[in-house]
Amino acid sequence: MKAVGYTERRPIEDPDSLRDLVLPDPTPGPHDVLVRVAAVAVNPRDLKSHRVQDATPDKPVVLGYDASGTVEAVGAAVTRFRPGDAVYYAGVLNRLGSNAELQLVDERIVGRKPASLDHAAAASLPLTSLTAFEMLFDRLMVPRDTQTGSALLMTGGAGGVPSIAIQLARALTDLVVIASASRPESEAWVRDLGAHAVVDHTKPLAEQVRRLDVPPVGYVFSTYTDPAVWAEFAKLIAPQGRIGLIDDPEPLDLRPLKFKCVSIHWEAMFTRPTFATPDMARQHEILCEVADLVDAGRVRPTQGQHFGTINAANLRRAHLALSQGRAIGKIVLAGFDQ
Repeated sequence: MKAVGYTERRPIEDPDSLRDLVLPDPTPGPHDVLVRVAAVAVNPRDLKSHRVQDATPDKPVVLGYDASGTVEAVGAAVTRFRPGDAVYYAGVLNRLGSNAELQLVDERIVGRKPASLDHAAAASLPLTSLTAFEMLFDRLMVPRDTQTGSALLMTGGAGGVPSIAIQLARALTDLVVIASASRPESEAWVRDLGAHAVVDHTKPLAEQVRRLDVPPVGYVFSTYTDPAVWAEFAKLIAPQGRIGLIDDPEPLDLRPLKFKCVSIHWEAMFTRPTFATPDMARQHEILCEVADLVDAGRVRPTQGQHFGTINAANLRRAHLALSQGRAIGKIVLAGFDQ
């Protein structure tokens, strides 16, 4: 099969940092589906993995997480899918990635592809959707379909995960959604996604929130957390509120949150598949629910630029664009060179 990866780790600026490879076709294990990959999306996680994963000619690394494609074959224990099914998923950290014609994925972390989307648009969804959904409903435990009388502060609202989280919060809860944005185009983006109010994250947040006509902020979903913004969270969060983090901040002082009894929650989308937790199939359930929401017109993908076919040159361009902050929406690629 064709694949894109590397046999020696080099900086992404190096023309040989990614190479076109030919690898053996994989064989499904008991719980695996073998997917013929149709499209992929590029994430910051790809860049992080490239910086730390060593490779050799005998053990190449194939990156890639977000993918959409068609089931080619299934393992003996697979019950959720059969050959010919269209699927999408975000993969795992410890297996060959999606930048290949064929990929093995455990059926418990694979979802039905939204029928209303092509493969490229579908590939833009899994990683951000899983992260947003798990944080809101599995970590922060936001109630669904009940009156909370509360607000959610979503920082970095125009980013990939927040763009989905805003939509999920609007579609599935009664939360008043406050998104942070610092540019006119970012503010327009988050309002179009459904944010009720917008604050500027380059300025102190607590005073801006205080001036809004919104319920108490019971939930904070933070994508970038430094000591300054942490101090603002402590001021604006309601008593017994919940703060969720997905970034890797320097050590934070928890003491200002003590007398409000505020709880802290981490979200790492790869936890369930990495540790094969008993609830690993929760990711299958989430992806299928997101597909239903997309097909019902309640959530839309955040596909941005299309970088062409899946090959080393195009993927390197995509990685460079992501590393330089030049990406608008999710970068997608589709199909392999013949």
